[in-house]
Amino acid sequence: LKDGDGKPLHYDKMFYIGENDLYVPKDENGKYKTYETPGESYADTMEVARKLIPTHEVFNGSVGALTGKNALTAKVGETVMIVHSQANRDTRPHLIGGHGDY
Repeated sequence: LKDGDGKPLHYDKMFYIGENDLYVPKDENGKYKTYETPGESYADTMEVARKLIPTHEVFNGSVGALTGKNALTAKVGETVMIVHSQANRDTRPHLIGGHGDY
């Protein structure tokens, strides 16, 4: 990446945030179903996924993956690049603080 004058940008840190939609089948009582093997869950999971309404949304693969000891941290004055991905729909993280300051 380059700035408006063509000079390379420098970042002190880079963070990747993957946003994942999970589709977990439920039984007739609304409880999540369990299966002996992933293959056994395929048909039910595909039925849930076709509706495009996720049962869970997580960042970096699991609940709490970016909190506590895994929190994304930076010091005042550090420059950070954040790469965000979400394969299924258009979402945009809302950052707190200065951004796009180059």
